[in-house]
Amino acid sequence: MKTQLTTLPNGLRIATCEMPDAATAAVGIWAGVGGRHEPARLNGISHFIEHMLFKGTTKRSARRIMEEVEGVGGDMNAFTSEERTCYYAVAAAEFFPRLCNVLCDLYTDPRFSAADIERERGVIAEEILMYRDEPASHVQELLNQHFWPGHALGRPLTGTQDSIARMGKTEFADYRKSHYHTKSTVFTAAGCVKHEEVVAHASRLLESLPKGRFPKGGAAPGPRTSLQVITEKRDTQQTQVAIGLPATTNYDDRRYATHLLHILLGGNASSRLFQQLRERRGLCYSVSTHPNLFADTGMFNISVGLDGSNLEKSLRIIRSEIAAIKSIPPKAAELRRAKEYAIGISRMSLERSSAQNMRVGMSVLVYGEIHDPEAMHERIRAVTAEEISQVAQDFLDFKRATVAVIGPNPQEKLLRDLLAGD
Repeated sequence: MKTQLTTLPNGLRIATCEMPDAATAAVGIWAGVGGRHEPARLNGISHFIEHMLFKGTTKRSARRIMEEVEGVGGDMNAFTSEERTCYYAVAAAEFFPRLCNVLCDLYTDPRFSAADIERERGVIAEEILMYRDEPASHVQELLNQHFWPGHALGRPLTGTQDSIARMGKTEFADYRKSHYHTKSTVFTAAGCVKHEEVVAHASRLLESLPKGRFPKGGAAPGPRTSLQVITEKRDTQQTQVAIGLPATTNYDDRRYATHLLHILLGGNASSRLFQQLRERRGLCYSVSTHPNLFADTGMFNISVGLDGSNLEKSLRIIRSEIAAIKSIPPKAAELRRAKEYAIGISRMSLERSSAQNMRVGMSVLVYGEIHDPEAMHERIRAVTAEEISQVAQDFLDFKRATVAVIGPNPQEKLLRDLLAGD
């Protein structure tokens, strides 16, 4: 397995991971553009553009785009996040040139027809309503909105009914011109590919991309200094809880300890919260943690869905487990299991060309280089139990938490009293 990164004179970056024994090839086009780069009036435009790029080009109809990939047993999709957008495809290695042609065509020459825009506006409106109707999804949007108040990171990636209603061909064209160019774009390939061939394909097919400067989102607000609780009463069977606590950033060395803290607390079925809340007491079906780390801010997220009558008891247990890991570093055996889990999951995923394609793209966009996974694994192995406790002490303070709750009886006063107490 060999990785290489080439930067062309126009600023376009091309990253590959050669896997000679693979039977497949995966291709990606990454734009360093996401929800946090959008002005409020265009909230959701990155996601809307992602949808529109699949609606046809001057050469291909929407149906032909999908048939060219799916017709050879391939898969193609895209996603939009806070700091990036990715278009990707994977198929048998012999169809690598076809994947390049299709992806580059939709990225550089979208049609943006008025009829397609109106049709897709309706599709996205339904997507917004779908998330709104799903308490487990909507509670996360509530959490983000109040964790990063008044900032693009706090706005929904899908936009709102009002914001998507004001977007049209002119807005798409202007936004693409200012945000989608060689400086913000990374072309990736992994699997049974050759770096030189990938460079040749990408440089030819993306030569029409304009030059530009890397887009920057506004600085994120600093972490809160006091507890806030947001509740929404709904006639639901379950109560959904999302807790946001301050966390480190993608550029802080403490991110490795943060990742292990996540695994220990709620990252798998042997984690402390899963064992205490679900396995030992049967208080919930789902409980998990997740670190959301960005360029200049971060959130340590704790999510749980349960019967409202179990809310107080569950939150006391969550507080107790966090207090415990702050005061007593994890024992050697528990820490070893967490490290082996993190490394094992990474190694298993990297046997797939699609996962390697994601790895090199994320690495180049975030860090400007391709990180060696084994070097990252060594950084994980080097984390000490004391460092994990210190990260918990530094960040997991409920007096600075943002808590969002949706349910039939969200018990706001109880939550405030419980979480604000010592």
